Amino acid sequence: MKTLLASLFTFLVLNIYGQTDKAANQPIDSLLTNGRCLPCPLPSPPFPFSDWCGGPVIGEPSGLPDYLLPAIQKATKKTWTKWNNTGIHIFGWVDAGVNASTSKQTNSPMSYDFIPNRPILDQIVLMVERDPDMVQTKKVDWGFVLNGIYGTDYRYTIAKGIFSDQLLQHNRIYGWDPTQVYGLIYVPQVAQGMLIKVGRFISPSDIEAQWAPQNYLYSHSQMFTVDPYTYSGVNITIRVHPQFQFELGIHGGNDMAPWSNSAQPNGSLMMRWVGKDNKESVYGGLASIGSGQFKNAHDDLQQLVFVWGHKFNERFHMMTEAYYMWQFNAALGGTAIFGPAQYGQGGGEGPIIPGRSESIGLVNYFQIYCGPKDYVSIRNDALNDVEGQRTGYATWYTSQTIGWSHHFTDFILLRPEVRYDHAWNNAGVTPYDNGTKKYQFNAAMDLCISF
Repeated sequence: MKTLLASLFTFLVLNIYGQTDKAANQPIDSLLTNGRCLPCPLPSPPFPFSDWCGGPVIGEPSGLPDYLLPAIQKATKKTWTKWNNTGIHIFGWVDAGVNASTSKQTNSPMSYDFIPNRPILDQIVLMVERDPDMVQTKKVDWGFVLNGIYGTDYRYTIAKGIFSDQLLQHNRIYGWDPTQVYGLIYVPQVAQGMLIKVGRFISPSDIEAQWAPQNYLYSHSQMFTVDPYTYSGVNITIRVHPQFQFELGIHGGNDMAPWSNSAQPNGSLMMRWVGKDNKESVYGGLASIGSGQFKNAHDDLQQLVFVWGHKFNERFHMMTEAYYMWQFNAALGGTAIFGPAQYGQGGGEGPIIPGRSESIGLVNYFQIYCGPKDYVSIRNDALNDVEGQRTGYATWYTSQTIGWSHHFTDFILLRPEVRYDHAWNNAGVTPYDNGTKKYQFNAAMDLCISF
């Protein structure tokens, strides 16, 4: 019965779109220019990615970057022949930044460059990855991702139960986190390809990413600051058409290990669609759905989220994201950091907010292509933290950011930007600079060196 229903679903989708997977009948070279997928809409570089948001895209060639270490491997073929045959890539980057802010004590609730008026080491990341070959349709293949982050940015990826005392008990400024540890199995015989992911992985639903080279700008939107960062569990992606794939998953809740005393079972259902010319994309659904109970000083965020991408022409494109998040009996300010208060974070658990707490987020990125090494990004975002469950202040936030990204080489990226943040609650809520201001102006820049 299950097989019959799955076959019927696939048949309906294929007939609605009016075409099938051409790879079943033609050589790969005779298809579109991106494996079994539509041509990538965006040039990368200069942009941080070449395809629309939507998790792993089944049918695309491996997207692992060709930084300095893989180049050395290729140049020393005799030494690396056996290694190269494994398909394993090792690469990474170092990202550091500096900012000048009107705030003196902290830039929070702005994230990442949260320490005002001084340089910081944001992240050192080492990646070890093997991508399964999802262009071919003949055999099962495998892969994995292992990576870790050191720097101030660890505080945004940390998961309760995985070296989390660094932040949750001690509020250390610098720390280390094994952000992604998962295995991959690709099964081409299911529909037009199925990918099974098991382990700890990054939340799939955002335009922005935890990794510095994968963002349009140095800083992050306010809405990204307070939504889920990582999940631990199982996620299954199934492609039914070159324009359509969906994901099913189960995980233990946002930013916590399944064995922590705050973990609760959550499900997910996400779908990705792109237009025939790949100038339009929609990705979204339920990233997390469960009981949503704040438990043992930790959030269990429920999230409905959608991302829309649109390409106007070769020079202009934009991406827009909106979400609705909620949970029950949450603490003011969210997950508790029991370490000493510093830079606007820490100091223990806030008072409990009875019943449902809600947050609404919206962000738009508008990009201007300036050449093979440069682009300008304009970001406008808003967050309504209705009861204060995410930031500790019940208010509307807005921010406007404009930044320039320049690639000196394939390995060196510089991103200056200017940003203005404002809180719009009329009751005198002042969330900036340790609760003393309604606004914040920030000029920042980072340097990212890949290897």
